[in-house]
Amino acid sequence: MLIPISNLRALRENLGDFDCSYRRFSSVCCDSEIGDEVENFDDDNDDEKNEVLVVESSADPMEVDRVCKVIDELFELDRNMEAVLDEFGISLSHDFVVDVLERFKHARKPAFRFFCWAGGKPGFAHDSRTYNSMMSILGKTRQFETLVSMLEEMGEKGLLTMETFMIAIKAFASAKERKKAVGMFELMKKYKFKVGVNTINCLLDTLGRAKLGKEGQALFEKLKGRFTPNLQTYTVLLNGWCRLKNLIEAGKLWNEMIDLGFKPDIVAHNVMLEGLLRSRKRSDAIKLFEVMKAKGPVPNMKSYTILIRELCKQGKMREAVEYFDDLIESGNQPDTAVYTCLITGFGNLKNMDMVYELLKEMKEKGCTPDGRFYNALIKLMTSRKMPDEAVGVYKRMVQSGVKPSIHTYNMIMKSYFITRNFEMGQSVWDEMIEKGFCPDCNSYTVFIGGFIRQGKSGEACKYLEEMLEKGMKAPQLDYNKFAADFSRAGKPDILEELAQKMKFAGKFEVSNVLARWAEMMRKRVKKRDPIKVG
Repeated sequence: MLIPISNLRALRENLGDFDCSYRRFSSVCCDSEIGDEVENFDDDNDDEKNEVLVVESSADPMEVDRVCKVIDELFELDRNMEAVLDEFGISLSHDFVVDVLERFKHARKPAFRFFCWAGGKPGFAHDSRTYNSMMSILGKTRQFETLVSMLEEMGEKGLLTMETFMIAIKAFASAKERKKAVGMFELMKKYKFKVGVNTINCLLDTLGRAKLGKEGQALFEKLKGRFTPNLQTYTVLLNGWCRLKNLIEAGKLWNEMIDLGFKPDIVAHNVMLEGLLRSRKRSDAIKLFEVMKAKGPVPNMKSYTILIRELCKQGKMREAVEYFDDLIESGNQPDTAVYTCLITGFGNLKNMDMVYELLKEMKEKGCTPDGRFYNALIKLMTSRKMPDEAVGVYKRMVQSGVKPSIHTYNMIMKSYFITRNFEMGQSVWDEMIEKGFCPDCNSYTVFIGGFIRQGKSGEACKYLEEMLEKGMKAPQLDYNKFAADFSRAGKPDILEELAQKMKFAGKFEVSNVLARWAEMMRKRVKKRDPIKVG
């Protein structure tokens, strides 16, 4: 049972020291090194990520830092970057290259320049791992032509792995390039890769997670005679339909699975449970849950978490607590994920008494906070415009040895800019860069938005151009307001140059907005009759 509310403790007592009177963001950091990011908790993220096996790198982190700083400073120049790297006399290893590429995983242009430079160095040759690292960057940034060329190059060198094809399939599936995703499957046969039930299941699962369940089903029907499906095959197809909220097709598949002699296990039941909740069929989901309790398979921790999470999202906290109590009575020990759901749910309803009480209970039961938990708490603080308290959570997070993600920094930075504490917003950005994180599109959007709020269009333009130079997509901004600020400053040349860069980046609508404002400025100067921009 939940511990009854008595004397409430503040976050300071339940989670550590939350004194946040800091002049600079970097002062909250301990000496723990921050490296690979952990997955952030997001109530709206339904994807269940697979855990990644972290392989300890043999590369010298200080040398990686040194090289990354050179790349970051010089990649825009035509020759300087490679020339400076040549002078370093770096002893290249595959671990070293992978670590550098990881630092630039959101910035394909500098990553690709480094990759090509490394590949041309005498005594070093890319292996499957370094190729796959670069392939992953190209896939995430949707550079499909280069990705396919690299895949073919790997094929010629005999370096293709199953991971290579999965990277390509996921990239095409996430971009809704269904034919190309399936085409990768056909390409596997060309390179003599054995295509068995596990490979097909992986492909179907990838399509389903990208909300291409219909295409996954069509591919399954096409391949039916060429492999023997198993329970997992039907489970991933079921997941694909559930993600599309198509319960009719999901029901047909469920019945087909049973007719063929497959007995749905706990995984299949959890998929259907989540599908019903996703489709707003809460009463049906609860009925299924009760049937599982009565006839099996017995609900596991995942089953309870799915149900409690959905109830928390809908603000049904009384029911969520009832199932939490039921979880304990069933002999299960609540884990961090369940507490994260409850804390988020009560926090969204601004019931901070219960948030503090749950934190206390977690601590007493020895539940170790993870990255999702800390990010959920930070999100809670930032949504209530309490960035200093969010920094306190961050401090505790780092001191506990939990590695923040890029999302951690983005949330805190955005909160400071919203509360117009621009100095601290800048400090968060500096801290993020210092710790070796590669800013993603969200980071730049928040940061550039912060400058625009201050009326510093020149600084905003600098980082906007940096984004484009790195090969990133232009952020979603109010470009009319952005251009109007430049217009007041009388700088048409900058706007024209930026309009051209936007055009090259494929942002034609934004390019036209900027070009239109630049032309207005030219006419204003010519007529010497200032146009009031409002």
